[in-house]
Amino acid sequence: MSGKYQSFIGLEVHIHLLTGRKVFCGCISAFGGEPNTNVCPVCMGYPGALPRLNIDAVRMTCIAAFALNCRIPEKTWFERKQYFYPDMPKNYQVTQFTSPLGQGGYMDIDGKRIRIRECHLEEDSGKMIHTGNVSSLDYNRAGAPLLEIVTEPDFENGEEAETFLRQLRRMVRYLEISDGSMEEGSLRADANVSVNFHGQGPGKKVELKNLNSSRFVRLGLDYEIARHRQLLDAGEEVIQDSRQWNESRGETISMRRKENANDYRYFPEPDLPVFALDAQFLQQVRDSLAELPAQRMKRLQNDYALSAEQADLICAEKEMADYFETAVKIINHEPTQTDTNHFFDIEQQVRVVRGEISSFWTTSGRIANYLLTDIMRILNRDGLSPSSLASFALTPKRLAYIAAEVSLGRLSSKNAREALELITAENREPDEIIREHGWHLITDTQAIADAVREVCAEESSTFTEAKTTDNPKRRLSLASFLAGKVLKKMGSADPKIVRDQVEKAVTP
Repeated sequence: MSGKYQSFIGLEVHIHLLTGRKVFCGCISAFGGEPNTNVCPVCMGYPGALPRLNIDAVRMTCIAAFALNCRIPEKTWFERKQYFYPDMPKNYQVTQFTSPLGQGGYMDIDGKRIRIRECHLEEDSGKMIHTGNVSSLDYNRAGAPLLEIVTEPDFENGEEAETFLRQLRRMVRYLEISDGSMEEGSLRADANVSVNFHGQGPGKKVELKNLNSSRFVRLGLDYEIARHRQLLDAGEEVIQDSRQWNESRGETISMRRKENANDYRYFPEPDLPVFALDAQFLQQVRDSLAELPAQRMKRLQNDYALSAEQADLICAEKEMADYFETAVKIINHEPTQTDTNHFFDIEQQVRVVRGEISSFWTTSGRIANYLLTDIMRILNRDGLSPSSLASFALTPKRLAYIAAEVSLGRLSSKNAREALELITAENREPDEIIREHGWHLITDTQAIADAVREVCAEESSTFTEAKTTDNPKRRLSLASFLAGKVLKKMGSADPKIVRDQVEKAVTP
């Protein structure tokens, strides 16, 4: 049955750009605010009001286009898209149709290439708020700069589309052109899906509108694919319409019959001239491109010996990846003389721990584990997001100190986790907390050997039995008892050294 049908899915993703101002006027562009307060004659479509292009919106669109491997045309322009709907005060939308800013790109996801048809810049519509039989209109969002990314129908199921959206959201956040918040409407998606018998090309297309969650994209598309197959199996025709995902019912519902592009009657915007982006501007855009998430994931694996899963989780948010690399670099590089907060010297940073493993490599992995477990647990518990790491009491420098002390055998893993909690709660330096609680491990082998001899003398019968028994399990049990006594006696000795010394003492 799986080979009988073929699915064709394309996405249209709308992304609010972080320009601070609207795309064709000077009004504030931001989420929230009192309704209808961030408006002016231009974005409200008053007669005679003339638009002025926000060059920052153009720059951010070009950044996205380059990141998606698109080409920029020599000349580009805007058009009016005619439609009549209450949330668009002009009764038309200024957009790009014939010559979008980004053309013919791609994004690779899980080894599959998804073709990008275009990236274009347009203005957003207002917002309709429905309460019972009454609909209210808020035009604060009308005219906000909107980047639309249109893919070719290269997805085959909802899971692929969901993965693409998550990767795209991560990308625009790394590039700092959008916050990518689907909850606040900063990233929205429409999906076009058709199903046909294998080898016969696309069938009748259905559009899923205003999907504000990558999960809803997956669920809605998988539902539609199953619905289309059912209709085809029954010999019925798929009706081309626009639908929306109903979460409570777990199904899509029809909104209206699908319009064709010709219904919009595009024509060039007469108040905005054709323009060309010069080579200097485009080179500046290229030079400003940040390292993309996929590239950073590969680099973290190569540079810090992280697993693919660790690198993926750390790179999920730019703030997390920055935090991780800052902490590791503190260990990897010698602090400057002006750095008054460094806690360990360079020789300790690169020395070989226990003669086998480099301190740098073990500590970088340890930092990753602390970040993905203990720190994320603290953030989630306190209702904080990864963006809070920039002002987090547990700074990268403090985390680096804790991780290095554990790697160097001077702090136990248990006490390290307690120290992380106290640093976060009390906003104090880790060395102060460790010293105050007496958590620094004693690693002096001679001092530990002396304590072992004292305990063996105090527990002479146990020591004698451990040394003379022929039962390995019994010897191990008695040695563990003696090691516990040594640890209690010394208070903060390195458990591994203690165990080694006790085993050496009881070995016949």
